[in-house]
Amino acid sequence: MLLTREEMSFDFAGAKLDPLRDRALLAWIVNQFLYGEITGIQVGHWLYDAPDLESARFLARQAVEEFQHVDNFLRILGMLDCEPEAPHPVVRFMATGMMGDSWAEHVALEMATGEGLVLSCIYALIDTVDHPGIAQILERASKQEERHVDFGERWTARLVASRPRLRRRLLGKSLVSLWAVRRLARFMEKRLPSHPVLSQMPAFLDALLAAAELRLRRMGLLSCPLASIGRAARGALVAEAYAATLASALVSLLALPLRLLPPWRRRRLTETYLDDPAVRALPPSDVSTS
Repeated sequence: MLLTREEMSFDFAGAKLDPLRDRALLAWIVNQFLYGEITGIQVGHWLYDAPDLESARFLARQAVEEFQHVDNFLRILGMLDCEPEAPHPVVRFMATGMMGDSWAEHVALEMATGEGLVLSCIYALIDTVDHPGIAQILERASKQEERHVDFGERWTARLVASRPRLRRRLLGKSLVSLWAVRRLARFMEKRLPSHPVLSQMPAFLDALLAAAELRLRRMGLLSCPLASIGRAARGALVAEAYAATLASALVSLLALPLRLLPPWRRRRLTETYLDDPAVRALPPSDVSTS
């Protein structure tokens, strides 16, 4: 990944979540993860837009891993003797409302930024939950999440380098994700029980957002500190990003009845597979010529 685990982790100074005392709190947290993993299964949708066979293969593997993560969080709820429950509306918005409208938005918003935020939270839970079994499950899941984030980071950096005009659109929508994180953190501070771990939420939030900003810079979406971008400029970035999405949706709506194939439409694997490196690199023949 573009960030190390240390850069994505926060020191809770030994504060712990006890599976008995904090059962309700842990169940609430796990249910937020569970919803995110349920939406993660939908990564299979992006197989249709995969730009090459290697990406399609990765997405197929990721879909299987997302099913495993669903099972893992259900298992943790079973350990806590708690039932699955609906997520917080902000989590629903972040996981479903922020679904990408293009391959670039998928890899940047969902995989790099979104799963990067989730991964930081998994690290935090591993460091604070006082239950070896739960920590081990999360540790295994984190290795898979790291691969997902890495994939998103590499693709985002590649796309932005080749198509610089994507930068503002992806940055604008990323700012919305970071705003949603702040809203959720404020809810946890005010509504959930006072706790040695939760009392550090403001500092953890600062570290979480700092890591997300660092990722944006290393992917090439951000060239200056976010603090140096004024409120009006941020609003313009968000408005520009969603205006572009609306325009793209309108073009698709108008083109569909007419069965138009605009020249800018990206070619799919069915049209490009013969030139794909995975197809061109044929294995050596075992057939004897003697």
